[in-house]
Amino acid sequence: MRIPLPRPRSLAGQLFAVQAVLIAVVVAGYALFMYVSDQRQAQDAAGRQATAVARAVADSPSVRAAIRTPHPTRELQPYALRVMRDTDVDFVTIMDPRGIRWTHPVESEIGRHFLGNTGRALRGETFTETYTGTLGASVRAVTPIEDDDKAIIGLVSAGIKVEAISERVRGQVTALVGWAAGALALGAVGTYVVNARLRRHTHGMNATELSRMHDYHQAALHAVREGLLMLDGQFRVALINDGGRELLGVAGDVVGSSVADLGLPAPLTGALLSSEPRVDEVHLTADRVLVVNTSPVSGGERRGTVATLRDVTELQSLMGELDSERGFTQALRSQAHEAANRLHTVVSLIELGRAEEAVEFATAELELAQALTDQVVAAVSEPVLAALLLGKTAQANERGVELVVSGDSRLDDGVLPESLSARDLVTILGNLVDNAVDAAQGSTRARVTVTAYATRAPDGELVLKVADTGPGVAGGHADLVFQRGFSTKPSGPGGRGLGLALVRQAVHRHAGHLSVSAAEGGGAEFVVRLPLRAAVPSARVSGGGA
Repeated sequence: MRIPLPRPRSLAGQLFAVQAVLIAVVVAGYALFMYVSDQRQAQDAAGRQATAVARAVADSPSVRAAIRTPHPTRELQPYALRVMRDTDVDFVTIMDPRGIRWTHPVESEIGRHFLGNTGRALRGETFTETYTGTLGASVRAVTPIEDDDKAIIGLVSAGIKVEAISERVRGQVTALVGWAAGALALGAVGTYVVNARLRRHTHGMNATELSRMHDYHQAALHAVREGLLMLDGQFRVALINDGGRELLGVAGDVVGSSVADLGLPAPLTGALLSSEPRVDEVHLTADRVLVVNTSPVSGGERRGTVATLRDVTELQSLMGELDSERGFTQALRSQAHEAANRLHTVVSLIELGRAEEAVEFATAELELAQALTDQVVAAVSEPVLAALLLGKTAQANERGVELVVSGDSRLDDGVLPESLSARDLVTILGNLVDNAVDAAQGSTRARVTVTAYATRAPDGELVLKVADTGPGVAGGHADLVFQRGFSTKPSGPGGRGLGLALVRQAVHRHAGHLSVSAAEGGGAEFVVRLPLRAAVPSARVSGGGA
């Protein structure tokens, strides 16, 4: 049979036991100290009291006068008893210089020799001592009685029994023990209250369990790839894991810093400072696309905020590529539909016996399609950009917008460095063209003009210009258009305002320059300049009047 081992006492229970023992030891030590101290003080006080009584008796003129009589006991005994009663001492003994008693509380001891030391008193001194006499151990004082010529004519001894002194101390110690017991009880109650609160906060776990929980906590923080950020009630960083530092791009010890001082983009800072929870919000940093979730921490009061960060940069890029592929598919479907219509037209003309007209119609359509392809490929032989422009041309035509590649375009294959990935090119040019088509749609002679060329070394750069015939960008919005969430169009099911923000992010990664200004024929013109050599990211964004 297996006997279960008792569970270790909780941390709160251990602290309660330690504090209770500590209070008990302190109170017991204090009581012992006070007992010893009071005993000594009581003896000192008894010695002073006995000295004062003895000196008063020795200085009394009636005592000196009674000593000169033939029978001193007759007058001194009543006097000594009266002094004992009035001064609360246990005995007052008046004796001659030889130590023969004239007075004593026990009358049978009168006439006998005083038990104690008198040598110092016979030399004119007053002294105290603890001595065991006929009444038991006592603290006594002995002093000489002098006449007017300073001759010693007798001695006086007054004393208090040690038993009486101990009785007084016991009374004080009893009161002290009562106070000590009250202090111990009060301390125990206070300790119990404090530890009950501690028990609630530690959930009844003992020190080993808390240590193990801390180790798990630290291991989990470093193992999780997602970012975790905890803010206190004043929106200062209370905790941040390695993933959070990497995703937010912060370095050094930022614990204790305000989230407003981390240098994050304003929309992201606003989300972290918000008292309302945020669910799957998309935010852009300099190099990443983050999904942010925040939740307030409350326990009767606001204690802070917990924020989780997920990196969806790669996912966003893949979605952009998927959108482009979807656009290509739609363009191919449209072209297939148009080709089928043209083929039916050619077949119908042949069936009607108009073969020459059928040949002319088919030749004209082929020349038109080939001319468009030749125009794009001749200007932009870079395969990714050429394929993108051909697909966007078909999409734009479906929406009633003419997309043309300007005659100034010249981009040969192999000019672009390996560091400038096809994915980033698709992100930049694809989003610019999509926004331009949106802006130009519905305008008079709707057109989007794309210009792409590369300048020569040593400071060569890739220049992409996209102009439209839309309403343009207002002067006050020149900088806002590149922020996530800004759009002049109504919000659709998927939301708006992310495309140009992604463009700015991609330009930033390649240390490029992005600007917007008014186009010559009206509308807006976006210009991207990307260096054709490796550079440290430091994107510049500028706006002109639109």
